[in-house]
This record gives sequence, C-alpha cells and structure tokens, in this order.
Amino acid sequence: MCFSTKTNTQEWKALCRQNCGDKMVAFLSRTYYLNGGYDNKEGMSKLHAQMELIEDESKANRIFYLSVPQEALLDVATSLAVNAQTKKGWNRVIIEKPFGFNPVSSHQLTQSLLSSFQEDQLYRIDHLLGRNIIENLTVLRFSNLVFQPLWNRTYVHNIQIILSEDLAVQMRGRYSAEYGIIGDIVQSHILQTIALLAMEPPISLDGEDIRNEKAKVLRSIRKLEPSNVILGQYKASSEDKVHTYSDTLTPTFFAAALFIDNARWDGVPFLIKAGMGLIKHRVEIRIQFRHVPGNLYRDRIGHNSDLATNELILCDVPDEAILVRVNNKIPGLSLQLDASQLNLMYKDKYNAEIPDSYEHLLLDVIDGDNHLFMRSDELAAAWNILSPVLQEIDKKNIAPELYELGGRGPVGAFYLWAKHAVRLVED
Repeated sequence: MCFSTKTNTQEWKALCRQNCGDKMVAFLSRTYYLNGGYDNKEGMSKLHAQMELIEDESKANRIFYLSVPQEALLDVATSLAVNAQTKKGWNRVIIEKPFGFNPVSSHQLTQSLLSSFQEDQLYRIDHLLGRNIIENLTVLRFSNLVFQPLWNRTYVHNIQIILSEDLAVQMRGRYSAEYGIIGDIVQSHILQTIALLAMEPPISLDGEDIRNEKAKVLRSIRKLEPSNVILGQYKASSEDKVHTYSDTLTPTFFAAALFIDNARWDGVPFLIKAGMGLIKHRVEIRIQFRHVPGNLYRDRIGHNSDLATNELILCDVPDEAILVRVNNKIPGLSLQLDASQLNLMYKDKYNAEIPDSYEHLLLDVIDGDNHLFMRSDELAAAWNILSPVLQEIDKKNIAPELYELGGRGPVGAFYLWAKHAVRLVED
C-alpha cells in the first residue's frame, strides 16, 4: 500500500473531524488498486507512474505500507526502493511484524533493508505501542514531580507488565510455528514498554533522543535466564473453535523476570506475564513500591503487609485508568488502616474519542515521529535479551506447561512471582 501526502497534520486532523462519512467517501474515491506482484519491477514502475500522475508537479511525500508475507518482504522492499520512490519529497516505509524470527534472521533482514533504505525511513510498526497507556508513560514520568524521585531501586520493589487475552486469537501461519507469543508480543511490545518505563530522561522529545535512551536500557537488560522463564500452551477440547498447537511447542503464554544492570534499577525485578486464552482480557502495568521503613502503623495494617504496599497501577483493558494505592485510616473511633485506591477513570473524566492504535501510529509516520517505532539497534538488543531462551526452545530443553483454555494460565507463573517475593494479583 502506498500513500502520498501533501496535507499537513493539523489540516488532516481538522478534515477528519468534520463530516467523517463524506470524507471517507472522498478518500476512497482517491484510492486505486494495482497488482504488481512481489518482485515485479514493471509493477513497481507502474505504481510510480500512477503516483506521478496523481501528484502532478507538486512536491509530495510517499509512505509505503508493507503488510506482506515475511518471505516476500525483501523482494517488495528492494523493488520499490529502486522503482517506486519519489524524488520530490520524502519516502517512508512501514514494516509489519515479525521483524525476523530469531536474532540471526532479524540481523539479516535489517542489513538487507538498510542496503536499500536509510534508518530514518524505516518504521517497524507494532499496533500495541499505539495505545494511549504507552504514550502516557513518558508523560507520567517526566511531567510529574511526585513520581520522579521515586522512580528507582531505592523506592521501587518491582514492576509488572501484564497482557492477557481472554480469547485464543489464532496466530498466523508460519509465524506461529516459530516462537509464538515471544515473537508476537514479548520481543516488541513488552520490551518496548519496559524501555519506556526504565529509560533515563531524554534530552528532548525528539524521536531519536527517546530512541537513544531506549536503546541504552535494552542493552543494559541482562540476558534472560531460562530459570526465570515460564512457558505455557493452552489446550483446547475438540469442541472449541480455536486453533490448537498440540503438535508443536509453540508458546501461547510467557512469564519471566528480567533485570536491568544499571545504577537506577539494579536488583529490581521486571515481571512479565503475557498470554492468550486466559480467563479475562487484561492489560496493565503495576509499579509496586517498597515497604515503609520502620512503619509505625504496621500493627494496624493487618496480617498481610503486602496488601498495604503503595502501588501505581496503569490500566488499559478493560477500562483505561490510573490508580494509586495508598494506606488510609478507616473512619471511626478505632485506628485501623485500609489500602484504598485513588482512581482516575478515563471514561468518567474525559469525553473524548480514543483513536485506534493504527490511526495514532500512522499519524506519527506522517509527522515523522518515530519514538514508538523500533530502531535497528533496539531490535538487535531485544533479540539478544531473549536469545538464551530461544536457544533452549530450539534444543527442546524447555517445554511449555499446558493450561486450560479460559483458565488462569500455568501455575508456574505464581511460583515465579513468589520466587522474587511478589504476589501475582489476578483480580
């Protein structure tokens, strides 16, 4: 898919807000279909000629969206690089996951793409990174004084990133036969979320400045030890109308404890839980703080002091919200404490239309804002973190634990959380 744009971003937003139905009809009237094949130079040349005809003599920019099978990606990219780029403006190329299947194939793919394009032309898109919760991470961190001094190993006990799907979404073709949820969600979305949570303040909001800091964090993450990983695979009965993986070792569940070897986060576990076919659809980030040293009210909290730990919880699904758990005196004559939540529910506070993730990211591509798109060095660092686990999977030294479709996932995840002195919260 190729887009040509001569309209600036503010004009684009204004147009979209007014008479959306009519605008959609007008937009579709300016779309064309051209079957050029994957490595057909003649087809790409026809695409170029069609775009030239539409653009006329105006200065125009082009965005190429390559949602094609992995095995065809390089042929398409090479062909369009030579035959379909404009010389009257910029060219940007959007690439869908997967970004390779392992460190070796990813490196080969990156080198091939960089032989045809400059790094700043490449936009590796992951729609989960277009969610509002992700964009809000840096806002919360760097525009609120209340959080800045607490964002380090002195005050933070652990950070949890949880993404569970309640339905077993069928993974596509060959992609599912590789590393399943690891390549689909963990390698990109989860590690990018950790990078945004843990990075140092960038010198500006420029995309490259943010990506520089993300890359530093990803290179600081210790290679993942198989002993800190739990893999799972859902099992479905013959009546369930979902894709099953009973003949493969494809993981549909991944839990792990990661550690960042730098001064800010040394010793703090970053706990990941990502799974499909679980009991509920849930996406959240939990920053759990340490116990209050010498807490004068420890006897008033109750027998489970973990329940009285301060937390900052960022929820995306089922409802977008920011929650802060604090200890508060229960009204009355007795002095008893209760863990209460201060909550900001977006649906109650804001009467605003939430754009689709792809809308957000496509607008970023038009703007040239690349901070939510993985740079080549970030991609390499992410695969490097996961490489020990992938090697063990290849050697069949790690077997996924089976779990019931619609259940809570492998029991091993609860033991993994407990190993790092953390309680896995399910509700």
